Amino acid sequence: MSITNNRKAFHDYYIEEQIQAGLVLEGWEVKAIRAGRVQLKESYIHWKRGAFYLVGCHITALPTASTHIKPDPVRQRKLLLNQREINKLIGKTERAGYTIVPLNMHYHKGRIKAEIGLAKGKKQHDKRESAKEADWKREKQRLMKNR
Repeated sequence: MSITNNRKAFHDYYIEEQIQAGLVLEGWEVKAIRAGRVQLKESYIHWKRGAFYLVGCHITALPTASTHIKPDPVRQRKLLLNQREINKLIGKTERAGYTIVPLNMHYHKGRIKAEIGLAKGKKQHDKRESAKEADWKREKQRLMKNR
């Protein structure tokens, strides 16, 4: 079941491969995510100190969730990946010019997971072409429905 999607990622990038990753979260973050107070719009994945981190993901704290700590809504959150996946992602981003973007956040067996994508950037004309294609698909569906 999906919690939130990053629709802008599919607009700005060609997604070559998708990988599911766990997240290291605090208690107040889990409560806020379950309440739907999360946004992936401007977030990205960053390699630092031997691990990948989700940067720029905004999780708004619930007013009742935490009384004894000061929540930071945009802190870096560590991604949990196995070593084989980490090595593959590092190789692709350093050698082949790929970037890693978060695609969505969802529940998997009661846990909150992030779907990340290995992506190549789109040029402006590619974005226009994708928009035209989506418009044509919508128009085609509308025409078929009216028949």
